[in-house]
Amino acid sequence: MGASTSQVSDLAENKSLQTLIGTEPISENDPFWNQLISFTITSPTCSSDAKLLEEAIIPLAKTLIKNNPRSGNFAALVRIFLARTKELKISTECQDQLFIWQAHNALLLIRCLLKVFIREMSEEDLHLQFTYQERAPSSCESGGEDLLKELICNLVHLIVEVPLLDITYSILFEAVTTLLVLLSYQLFSKEVLRDGYVYKCLMSGQCLSLTSRLVKTLLYNFIRQEKSPPPDTQLFQSQAEGGGILYGLASGVASGLWTVFTLGGVGSKPGMDQEQNPLPLSNQSLLLLLVLANLTDGPEHPNAYRQAVTCFKNTQDTSSIPSPQPHTFQINFNSLYTALCEQQRSDQATLLLYTLLHQNQNMRTYMLSRTDMENLVIPILEILYHVEERNSHHVYMALIILLILTEDDTFNRCIHEVVLKNISWYTERTLTEISLGSLLILVVIRTIQFNMTRTRDKYLHTNCLAALANMSAQFRSLHQYAAQRIISLFALLSKKHNKVLEQATQSLRRPVGTDDGAALPDYAQDLNVIEEVIRMMLEIINSCLCNSLHHNPNLVYALLYKRELFEQFRSHPSFQDIMQNLDTVIGFFSQRLEQAGADLSVERVQEVIKKGAVALPKDRLKKFPELKFKYVEEDQPEDFFVPYVWSLVFNSAVGLYWNPQGIELFSMDSS
Repeated sequence: MGASTSQVSDLAENKSLQTLIGTEPISENDPFWNQLISFTITSPTCSSDAKLLEEAIIPLAKTLIKNNPRSGNFAALVRIFLARTKELKISTECQDQLFIWQAHNALLLIRCLLKVFIREMSEEDLHLQFTYQERAPSSCESGGEDLLKELICNLVHLIVEVPLLDITYSILFEAVTTLLVLLSYQLFSKEVLRDGYVYKCLMSGQCLSLTSRLVKTLLYNFIRQEKSPPPDTQLFQSQAEGGGILYGLASGVASGLWTVFTLGGVGSKPGMDQEQNPLPLSNQSLLLLLVLANLTDGPEHPNAYRQAVTCFKNTQDTSSIPSPQPHTFQINFNSLYTALCEQQRSDQATLLLYTLLHQNQNMRTYMLSRTDMENLVIPILEILYHVEERNSHHVYMALIILLILTEDDTFNRCIHEVVLKNISWYTERTLTEISLGSLLILVVIRTIQFNMTRTRDKYLHTNCLAALANMSAQFRSLHQYAAQRIISLFALLSKKHNKVLEQATQSLRRPVGTDDGAALPDYAQDLNVIEEVIRMMLEIINSCLCNSLHHNPNLVYALLYKRELFEQFRSHPSFQDIMQNLDTVIGFFSQRLEQAGADLSVERVQEVIKKGAVALPKDRLKKFPELKFKYVEEDQPEDFFVPYVWSLVFNSAVGLYWNPQGIELFSMDSS
């Protein structure tokens, strides 16, 4: 592979490509096309290889842009591809690998050219490139055809009709990737695009009729997690002894077009990309699904792909009631749930989980009914635990998923019944045995503390506290360490409150006229925010004490151990009402401990607390409204989700590279 890079850079001198991009039209009946698309290649599967390929293609594509109005060769290439795809399903059934291989190569060449075209011209001008055609008598002109629309519909049809086998893996991957490329105009626009020719094609006609099948196929590609097959199962193999890689006419161009490629792409170590991207079709299908689901609604019709994502049902659902939603279909929820549990390390899988939980009521109900919720929750907790290593969007999605789950009382109760052993990734303290509920509390509190010291993001605070508040009435048998961390967080907030209060007081004492030119911090606002958070923490503790005190002796123990923390808030006007219950609990148990004698052991204290919890009359605690928070998407969610999804495509799409300098949709910091 040492010479691969230089050979790729020599593509500019390749005779076949020079003919394609030249000024002379090439008849679709010319043997040239067979030679052009008969090369041995596996699509690049990493960004560095894709960059090398694109840099070699750019000057060729620019020449074609200039000459195509005269030659019509680009449209001819598209027709060559379309002619072959009409027989793809039959070719697959007949194991006609040569036919599939050539169709793949034609599509790869189209996709590489399209990617440059999109960077260089408007969507209207791109459409024009498809209309230029040869005027010679031997051409296969078809008057009034819309070749771009036909290509888009053909790609959708190919994805839903051609079965996923070793010999079709590459062309299915290429079809999904080409649709992503066609939609990539969004990357070069600061504003969220709300129409456009490609958008209209996907939202109407044949594409619209295939909406549910396309969404279902992309989901199954994600579910199946099929690895890219080895090269000898993808490319045409001669059946003759010796197994030559090229057949017939292809063997004549062994030194021709792109024979420099092997599995892994150009300029890479053998096998490297299989390790980096072992599931290219699964990854690319998920990205395309997210892009389609986050297209904006049209002026006269909603986004059909989002409708399909939000209303599909379980294959086990035997209900005969027809769905009022269009584009509905059935899929195996168990398989989808398993794939979601296994793939949460990626942003895109977490975003899919969020989308389904938030928008698909059938899937949400199914997930919440599972008896193995820990398989889903633990990967989400890991994302939050490693907050320093994750981008902020991934953390937000994980946190909102927890918030949505905690809206369900059954979930809040059941997570305390699931006992986990030896959580290896939680390194602050050895947790040999802990409930899923206590672990969730620990991780959310850790996220709050990280946010207080680093990012100071109010949105993150609000969602963390909302999740804890939703759970608080159902706290059961809290782990000793979880109870300690709840009170420790309150201690941290109390310390921060005192510090801000002191700074605010000092700033008010500054002599009149003193001005060093520096803007003063808004201490009043800081104080207001910290008091809101303290109030929320007091409400969470109060909710647990009012609803499940007898189930949580460890929290009472931690409360008594740090009782002095709460004294300063007893007379504070913002906290007086909520402090009444805490005072009652602290006073009641302190009295019982005094009656039990001095120098009590930890075990004796816990025994007194457990007996006291049963003896405390419930009517002594003032009732407060139940703490319940519900996640609601903000207005115009596309302003957040469209840039986020395309940042995932930019960073994670297999074998695609975009020059960061041309990206307008998001800043590189946010990608």
